[in-house]
Amino acid sequence: MGSSSGTSAFQNIAEAPIDPILGTTQMFNEDTHPQKVNLGVGAYRTEEGKPHVLNCVRAAEEEMLKVLGTSINKEYSTIDGPPELKKMTQALVFGKDAEAVTTGRIASVQALSGTGALRVVAEFVKTHMPATMHEIWVSDPTWGNHNTIFAVSGLIVKTYPYYDKTAPRSLNFDGMIAALKGATPGAMVLLHACAHNPTGVDPTEEQWKQIAEVMKEKQLTPLMDSAYQGYASGSLDKDAFAIRLFLSMGFEMFMCQSFAKNLGLYGERIGMLHVVCNTADQAKAVLSQLKLVIRPMYSSPPKHGAELVMQILGSDESFQAWQAELTEMANRILEVRDLLRKGLEAKGTPGTWNHITDQIGMFSFTGLSQAMCERLIKEHHIYLLKSGRISLAGLNKGNIQYMVDSVDEVVATAHRTHMLQLQSSAAPTSEQETGQFALERSVFHESRHACFPSA
Repeated sequence: MGSSSGTSAFQNIAEAPIDPILGTTQMFNEDTHPQKVNLGVGAYRTEEGKPHVLNCVRAAEEEMLKVLGTSINKEYSTIDGPPELKKMTQALVFGKDAEAVTTGRIASVQALSGTGALRVVAEFVKTHMPATMHEIWVSDPTWGNHNTIFAVSGLIVKTYPYYDKTAPRSLNFDGMIAALKGATPGAMVLLHACAHNPTGVDPTEEQWKQIAEVMKEKQLTPLMDSAYQGYASGSLDKDAFAIRLFLSMGFEMFMCQSFAKNLGLYGERIGMLHVVCNTADQAKAVLSQLKLVIRPMYSSPPKHGAELVMQILGSDESFQAWQAELTEMANRILEVRDLLRKGLEAKGTPGTWNHITDQIGMFSFTGLSQAMCERLIKEHHIYLLKSGRISLAGLNKGNIQYMVDSVDEVVATAHRTHMLQLQSSAAPTSEQETGQFALERSVFHESRHACFPSA
């Protein structure tokens, strides 16, 4: 129908709700307050609060420019990306001497960062793998895009407990293990390789071993999502522990690898998908089918990010420079964690705040309630997700005290409000206690545990 008839083919299309993370950034950009702080976006910032281009990336760009038009051009890439990129990225995540790498039983394709890798996995599994693997278990909570990616691909999304709300800021390990034991044999399990998003809570090495043993027993297939290798602890090898553990135990697995965070290549959309198979022949067949998934989806991956990664991983000097910068980035985030915790403790903000330094990676799951988050946004111009997740990269020595003062105000205000509500309520004896009063006490107790960990 055309506009001349007064109707439109699109008139019944409803406007979709804005993405919570992108919406937070949009509100921040529109705010004119001089002390505004953006803790929503998951991107590294300098001590001055500016976007950061790593020095090793700058150097790689300069080297690439010298040979632009000769060994580097702007032609289409192959469907699966450069062969050299595959070898380098496999060595980085699995270890250069890993048997799976040296024998060629890993099928690898370049993907549109970690998100694209996950989507390719989902499409591949739905098309080629047994129905049992169409059941995928993800942590509760997880990165906001995970569930959508799997659901739109037709997978059945189930959740395993991860964040322990009764003992705040810790891993619900027993709940996780129990859920995995109840999963359908042959199902797939999404695991955050390190720096769990959004909680920042990772299993210990011993817990990873127990998780792997249960998954082996139940014949569950790992789907590892690695977005923070080297950025979590400052060590590329330490952050690859879980991946290499599962590899050493003989798992066939999917591994999604992103260079957005650890190389700061957010806009280049450079990532990899690795599929560990039992034999090189199986890997060859898997690769052929992955190409058929990619071809009608986006045809071929962008070249620039791939060239940058190869330039950095392919030179000992560049690689060492990157490792040094990774350590600096990780240490700045660790320093921010320490300053935030000490600042809140020094002010006597209600609750305990050790979870801030117990967690790891770019994010902190603060435990602030939705109401507190909304007050931080409205009254203090501090933009964060309403789940209480903050990106620590948005904090620095110039705004940390403002953050501390603001969090203290919203938490203390909530604490006083609850106390006044309880004091204004009639408090009968335990024998006279009504169901309504018992409910009120229960709600208050839960809210204190959500916001005040020591309660």
